[in-house]
Amino acid sequence: MASAERTGEWSAGRPDYALLGLTALLTGIGIVAVWSSSFVIGLVRFDDPHYYVTRQVIWATFGAILMFTAMKMDYRKLRPLAFPIMVVAVLMLVAVVTIGETVNGAQRWLAVGPLAVQPAEFAKPATIVYVAAWLAGRGDDVRSIWGGLVPFITIVGVVCVLTMLQPSLGTTAIILVITVTMFWVGGATLLQMATLSTLGIGAVGAMAVLEGYRLQRLTAFFNAEGDPLGNGFQTLQAMIALGNGGIGGLGLGASRGKFFYVPESHTDGVFAIIGEELGVVATVSIIALFVIFMARGYRIASRARDPFGFYIATGITTWVIAQALLNAGGITRVIPLTGVPLPFLSSGGSALAAILLAIGILLSISRHGNDRGGFFDGRPQPSRRDIVRKRRES
Repeated sequence: MASAERTGEWSAGRPDYALLGLTALLTGIGIVAVWSSSFVIGLVRFDDPHYYVTRQVIWATFGAILMFTAMKMDYRKLRPLAFPIMVVAVLMLVAVVTIGETVNGAQRWLAVGPLAVQPAEFAKPATIVYVAAWLAGRGDDVRSIWGGLVPFITIVGVVCVLTMLQPSLGTTAIILVITVTMFWVGGATLLQMATLSTLGIGAVGAMAVLEGYRLQRLTAFFNAEGDPLGNGFQTLQAMIALGNGGIGGLGLGASRGKFFYVPESHTDGVFAIIGEELGVVATVSIIALFVIFMARGYRIASRARDPFGFYIATGITTWVIAQALLNAGGITRVIPLTGVPLPFLSSGGSALAAILLAIGILLSISRHGNDRGGFFDGRPQPSRRDIVRKRRES
């Protein structure tokens, strides 16, 4: 296995065209959704109804370039670059909390002229690559306290603390879900996972107490009706928009919620606008597309030819699915609102470009592992025991 991992010894095959097509479909739906949900707010804020959709198309084009570039390269070249990539990501997060631009009370952007970038979005793929390289090189040390748990908490803790300082609880939660999932499939023990769960619950509780608006979100989740014009406004208006849509929707462009009833209708609330305009048929179809994405992504992970590729594919797939669940769950009042965008569909240039870049890496892994038996001898759904055993053998 060691000799086979040297860059250049594997012939690249075809990418997972199903995943590529699914990505293109979701991105296209997102452009239409952004156009429909944002023209009112664009007209009011910038006197341009096409303000947001124009930028979405530009960022989608840039993201597509990143995706195809990453897809064509050998993903194993990222392994020796994992540490420098992580350093750059951390420095960008430090820059955000020191000199970043503040919008709506959050300091999350670095602005260079007319261009504004959200470094936390690019910190997600950087963290995935670094943790994947770290796990691939640790072996059985992952299962120890000082060789596995403590370094893992340190690595992830630095990123999460810098993200929370912006503040961005939703992004922090996504990074935690991604990295803890990677740590688990990498061979973490139940004791380590219990420790991480305890620390995570304690941290969430502390953040809710220290930042009053987070506690208000929890209150709105349990009793939005108690303050319909205050803390419960966003939750209730999202539910009203979904209810207005019914089965078939009011028609594309006919949403009422985007007239400043659903806050941030083009970003956090885009799922509610889709449901209002196109109905349950559309929302269920979108959820189905993400389920298919999950199946294809984890299939690529199971067929990766080395641990590094397996961990990256697992992390990227978990990222997309976790973020989609957090957004849709908040809009449908299954969980408290977290303020994270819906992957591919919400307005947001940095988020779209970062996720398309990550999909390119995932497609690169598929090119090197697809139809070759893979890391797990072709089994599409290996058990966790198989994962740990194969990692040790490699």
